[in-house]
Amino acid sequence: MNVEELKTEQIQKGKASKTMLIFAMGSIVMVFAGLTSAYVISKNRPDWLSDFELPQAFLWSTIVMLLSSVTFHLAKKAISKDNRQTTSLMLAITLILGLLFVVLQFVGFGQVVDAGYFFTGSQSTITTSFLYVVVLVHIAHLAGGLISLLIVIYNHYKQKYNSGQTLGIELGAMFWHFLDFLWLYLFLFFTFYK
Repeated sequence: MNVEELKTEQIQKGKASKTMLIFAMGSIVMVFAGLTSAYVISKNRPDWLSDFELPQAFLWSTIVMLLSSVTFHLAKKAISKDNRQTTSLMLAITLILGLLFVVLQFVGFGQVVDAGYFFTGSQSTITTSFLYVVVLVHIAHLAGGLISLLIVIYNHYKQKYNSGQTLGIELGAMFWHFLDFLWLYLFLFFTFYK
């Protein structure tokens, strides 16, 4: 196989991989569209809490998630310039921020319970139960994002990426930015739709 054929094959593989990722993200959007639609419909229930406020930890987790998108973008930018050291640093920071996001989500759950609201059981409300389900489903998808990030870090460590081969980092960043946007949407939805 000559260089031109190899380049064409890489381009086709990249397009196919991005298309599959877009379809996967579309299915995730449908899951959350269904959950937020059910949330809107449930607002008419008598046990709805119209005065419920999101915990402060969710604001901090949103800021952390936005920062993690910036660091992933900087990693992608650095590898396109063959700056391996900066790429390694930015990928490590992204991983730390991703894990911190998950920790802050559970801190937020603790703050909700400390405020006297429960997610399940006889003392729960539909409002807090929906919040619990939606956040846990997002965390489950974020676990997939963290696994893909670990694979990107491993492949970077094995020197599989360079300025001519960035597909893995591009796909990882694309999914990570999607999860970031999805959380931002959910945070704004729960903050302003009461």
